[in-house]
Amino acid sequence: MKKRNETDTLKETIALLQYKQKQELRILKEQFEETYDSLKPLNIIKRVFSEMATAPDLKGNLLSNVIGMATGYFTKKVIVRSSHNPFKRLLGNVLQFAITNIVSKRIDPLKSSELPE
Repeated sequence: MKKRNETDTLKETIALLQYKQKQELRILKEQFEETYDSLKPLNIIKRVFSEMATAPDLKGNLLSNVIGMATGYFTKKVIVRSSHNPFKRLLGNVLQFAITNIVSKRIDPLKSSELPE
């Protein structure tokens, strides 16, 4: 009798372990599918853009950078125009870089201060 009882206990334990193994395999497959979907390039791009859209600091920085880049570009166009002189073009590029950095860094204090009436 004792051997049969131990055999039944062993069979029950094996059945429980097999059930547990099936459940863990199902969970592992689900996690694999989620990971696979999240690593698709389109989903990565969507996630990055959604994070960018919700970041409050990014909107202000983006506006500052766009204004700085536009100012630098127009300054370069005014100075270089359609010149083929390499020195003048180099000077225009350096000036564009410098003005872009200056304007984009100093636009925040200008936005926050009130204009005198």
